[in-house]
Order: sequence, then structure tokens, then C-alpha cells
Amino acid sequence: MSGGMALRAEMPACVGSRRESALIDLVHLSKYTLGERSLECELLGLFRCQAGVYVERLEACASAKEWKDAAHSLKGSARGVGAWAVADQAEAAEQLADPSGEARDDALMMLRNTVDETVAHIAVLLAD
Repeated sequence: MSGGMALRAEMPACVGSRRESALIDLVHLSKYTLGERSLECELLGLFRCQAGVYVERLEACASAKEWKDAAHSLKGSARGVGAWAVADQAEAAEQLADPSGEARDDALMMLRNTVDETVAHIAVLLAD
């Protein structure tokens, strides 16, 4: 991340319940980073790059264990930056008893859409 990159001040922080908040809970992120903006930007940038990788891992899973491990990794990463919607979708995917067929396809579609929306939001947050 470049040193000049800063979070846009006009973007809303978490308001009310975390489930009703913006795609990224900036209050949570600020607490997690002790308010260090450059670290916040770095973590958001890393999540933006890695979130798609986690979805690709889910798409390529050949076993239930691989599926659960990949979903769990995405859930933890999302929680770290306050991406609650992604974390919730990843947790739902992780809890699938049998991650195959239509249930797997539905979980992947919902997760992919939520990740795409969150990544787009992060791009706005990180815009100069």
C-alpha cells in the first residue's frame, strides 16, 4: 500500500448492529489496528486481494474437509477486517453438512456475490 493512501472520511462506519452496518465495520477495524490508518489500509488491501483466492479454493474443493477449511479461513479473514456479511456467508458455507450439489452451488453464489460487493466497497474506501 502506498504511504499516501488513506481511508475516505465520508464513508460510514458501523452504525447500530454489526449486521446492519456498512460492508466494512470501520469502527471494528480501527479498534483492531489501534487506529493506525496505514495498517487499516494494508489489511483492507490484503483482504481485497485474498478474498477471491478463498472463493477459488472453495470452488476447487474435492472433499468436505477442504471445503470446511477454506470456508473457515475466509470467515476468519473477514472477521479480522470487520467484513461481517462475508464472515456470515463463509460461516454458513462452513456449516454445510454435505457441501455438494445444489447446496454447494447456492453457498458459492451467495458468497461470491457478497465478496464481490465487499471488494468493490474496499476499492472505494482505498481510493485516493
